[in-house]
Amino acid sequence: MAAGTVGIVLPALPGLFLVWAASGVWALVVQDSVGWVVWGVTTCLYGAGLALQYLVPGRRLRSAGVATWTLVVALVAGVVGFFVIPVVGAPLAFAGTIYLASRVRHGDHARAWAATKHAARAVLTSVGIELLAALTIIATWIAGVWLVSA
Repeated sequence: MAAGTVGIVLPALPGLFLVWAASGVWALVVQDSVGWVVWGVTTCLYGAGLALQYLVPGRRLRSAGVATWTLVVALVAGVVGFFVIPVVGAPLAFAGTIYLASRVRHGDHARAWAATKHAARAVLTSVGIELLAALTIIATWIAGVWLVSA
């Protein structure tokens, strides 16, 4: 769970998935009804976290006028940037691609910069939602551990 939480902040690991999977492994080890209930709850939290981390920022970006194709290209550039320049390459490539695509699309620095700021906020919102979901899963798991040991 700790590795997954770190993976959310430093996107090198599938963070939320690891936190959720750890609760499932715990349920398998415990083989108790509390463990299975905890895993069911954490599965629901995982699904909600996945959905919200894409829906909330995506809706805000669309309302700000950032095109979907721009986001797709920026995400691909972010992945490539991560491998070219570890850790800092991803956000730099993502933001740079948003700026360049918006600049080409609108032909205006002010609109391109505004789109880039909206995209950066959307990424931070997505990370925040994922982190909140992970911490909620961890809190649920801790409650389950406490109930099993009581």
